[in-house]
Formats: sequence, structure tokens, C-alpha cells
Amino acid sequence: MTAPSRFTCGQIFAQLDDFLDRELSATEMRLVREHLDTCATCAREHRFEAALIRDVREKVGRIDVPPGLLIRISELLSAAAGSPDGDMKQETG
Repeated sequence: MTAPSRFTCGQIFAQLDDFLDRELSATEMRLVREHLDTCATCAREHRFEAALIRDVREKVGRIDVPPGLLIRISELLSAAAGSPDGDMKQETG
């Protein structure tokens, strides 16, 4: 079976999230870019999705994290990694 030489709009829409997250193979990334260069509809969807991700990242970056939260999360992850079954026990109280 040979690799595809181009993607359809349906394939682009199905792979757009992975493309934006850079989780496709080099060949798939190239094929998506080539399609976006020639298809206005898919390029518009790509711009929308990319802007949405950019806006969410920007807003999340402005959230103040309560003091000690990151330390507590790290401690819980370490405890879970060290437990025999990998389960985190939920604290009560």
C-alpha cells in the first residue's frame, strides 16, 4: 500500500487537531500544508482553529494558580507513581 499523494477536505478536517498539535508524521504534515495552500475552505477552518487554540492558551496563562497547588499536584503524582497499583488515594477532610 502506498502513501497518499494528497488529502481530501474530509481527511483534513479529521486531522486538523493533530496537525495543529504537530502530532502527524512529516509526510502527513506536508500533505496537510499543501492542501491548506490550495483550499480556501480548509485554510479558513485552520485559521479559526489555530486562533481558538492561541486564545485559550493566552487566557489560561493569565489564570492565577493558588499558592502551593503545583507543589501539591507534584506530591500527589509522585505518591501515585510510587504506589504498587499506581492509584492515587483521595484525601478526606
